[in-house]
Amino acid sequence: MNAHDTLISFYTILRKEIVRFLRIWSQTLLPPVINQSLYFIIFGGFIGSQIRNIQGIPYMAFIVPGLVMMAVINSSFSNVVSSFFGSKFQKNIEEIMVSPTPNWVIIAGFAMGGVARGLLVGAIVFLISALFTHPVVFNMWIVVLFVFLTAVVFSLGGLINGIFATKFDDVSIFPTFVLTPLTYFGGVFYSIKDLPGFWQTITKFNPILYMVDGFRYGFFGFSDVDIRFSIFMLVGFTVLLAGIAWYLLKKGIGIRN
Repeated sequence: MNAHDTLISFYTILRKEIVRFLRIWSQTLLPPVINQSLYFIIFGGFIGSQIRNIQGIPYMAFIVPGLVMMAVINSSFSNVVSSFFGSKFQKNIEEIMVSPTPNWVIIAGFAMGGVARGLLVGAIVFLISALFTHPVVFNMWIVVLFVFLTAVVFSLGGLINGIFATKFDDVSIFPTFVLTPLTYFGGVFYSIKDLPGFWQTITKFNPILYMVDGFRYGFFGFSDVDIRFSIFMLVGFTVLLAGIAWYLLKKGIGIRN
């Protein structure tokens, strides 16, 4: 395929993904916004008013980056895993696989669809946060970098989950038993500096910590871990997951019977 045909293939997959989640916006965009709004009300309003400031930041403002990132993570992941598994279930993924479309274009198309939904949901949640606190941004470039890389990482993770999934139950197993616990223990609602030394060490094995912490740095200018290391972790996960997804598609694992 030449560059023009490759671009058309990518655009076609991406457009299909975006149209899909926009068509059912009441299922893809509205629920995460409502969920995060409840977090703002309960944890930020009712409980947060009784919690001391964290590094000089009101608790309500402190949890905004974490809640935005939580919405981005869940939306990016769920968009790709549900879409790719749906394509497998309906057998239309076979039409893409037998076409001359390169595997990296298929990966990029599905992943960018997840990124689009994740960023849209994250933007809406951030706007909702303005109803509860006055948002501030220390470094917009860091904010954009971390939210984009995080959306890419979990879109690729959703793609891998979709490749391995053989039934509808497989789509929800990883988010329920792995993704949700990692998110809650990833520093969304607290600073790891408030934890005992042992638990600080354990938490640093949680990859979501680096995403949330780096994203929070973009808002307030402080972080619990070195911002450069957090960027390195995100880039590393992106390359690793993209490589795994490419290998799985090349071998037809989870697709060919």
